[in-house]
Parts: sequence; structure tokens; C-alpha cells
Amino acid sequence: MATGGLIGLCVLVFLETGVLVGFVFPGDSLLFTAGILAAQPDPYAPLWLPCVLVPLSAALGDQCGYFIGRRLGAGVLQGRVMRFIGPEPVDRTHRFFERYGPLTVFFGRFIGIVRTLVPLLAGFTRMRHRDFTVFSILGSAFWGAGIIVLGYLLGDVTIIAENIDLMIMASAATVIVPITVHLVRRGLARRRANRAEVSDDAEVSGDAGVSGEAATGSDERPVTARGH
Repeated sequence: MATGGLIGLCVLVFLETGVLVGFVFPGDSLLFTAGILAAQPDPYAPLWLPCVLVPLSAALGDQCGYFIGRRLGAGVLQGRVMRFIGPEPVDRTHRFFERYGPLTVFFGRFIGIVRTLVPLLAGFTRMRHRDFTVFSILGSAFWGAGIIVLGYLLGDVTIIAENIDLMIMASAATVIVPITVHLVRRGLARRRANRAEVSDDAEVSGDAGVSGEAATGSDERPVTARGH
């Protein structure tokens, strides 16, 4: 992980909150791994550099997400990516806003997909930009620098230093596994919904057929022969 790796890390951190597709990036795991690599005998950069650049990238990503939400308004909830994410994370983020208010911007930094949605919903709901920026900077600093420093301190632990490749694979798994589970769950839910819809249509058709037969039967009257 040389200079190019540090730039790539900053870009991924920016995208995680700057655009909706960023929810696929393993932000926490990447920062932890970056801290471990910074503790190695031949580090990619001095510790202070990622501790400054990563929070800065995170805060800039928040600003981008905020203004996208403010510009698109309600349309931010109608996109294809948002439909892929599903309503559950959005509802969860709304509940955070209702409970914690502006503090959601700070705490949301430490909660997976919530940190991707917080800037968009903050902009969409017209949260005061000054309040958003203050809590965004604080959250970005504690989250970005904090996890890197934690990885750096644990990077000297023998079992971690000797298994860096496994740590990187684990970082990738933190994205692949949740996305796979999410896709499977949504696929099963969609299949159940389709089956329920087909079943309802069949019941409606059956009821309509029975009603039609009953109506036809009631219209048929016996014909009686009349003598002349």
C-alpha cells in the first residue's frame, strides 16, 4: 500500500458517503487494515498522514451527500440504488434522526450503511448546514483517525502482523457476505410476494367465475307449456 494506495483509500472513504453506491465499501475494515499496515517496519506512510487525509475525505464526502440530498429532495428516495438498498436501512436512519437529531450525523459514522444514508437524508430534510457540518467533522475525525490508530496499535501484535493477508481477506468478506445475504433475502421476499400476488389473482378469478355461474343460473327460468 504505497502512495497510490493511500489515495485510493481516501477516494473510497469519500465515495462511501458522497454517493449512494459507496455503501458497498468496507470502510471500517479498510481503515483498520490501513492502521495495521502503517505499523509495519516499511509503512506506506507516516501515521499522521492517513489520520489527517482520511477524516478530511470523509467530511468532504458528507458534504457531497448532503448537497445531493438537498438538490434531489424526495427524488433521492426513488432511485434504483435506493430500491436495491431497501426500505429497512432508510427507516432505521429515519428513526435515528427522530431520536438523536443532529447527533445522528456523529453516531451514524460508526454504523455501516447508516453513514451512507445520513448525509442524503440530512440534506433532503433540510437540516441546518452548519449543524450538519459540525457533527460531520467531529464524527469523521473520531471515526477516521480513531480506527486507523486502533489498527496501528494492534499492528504490533504478533498474530496480527503475521496474518495481514487474512486481515485483508476478512475486510473483503465484510462486504461480500452482507451483500450476498441482502440479495438472497430480497430475492426470497420478492419471490414470496410474487407467489402471494399470483395466489390472490387466482382467488379473484375463481370468485368471479363462481359469481358469473350464479348469475347465469338465476337468469334461467323454467319454460311452462301453455295450452291453447
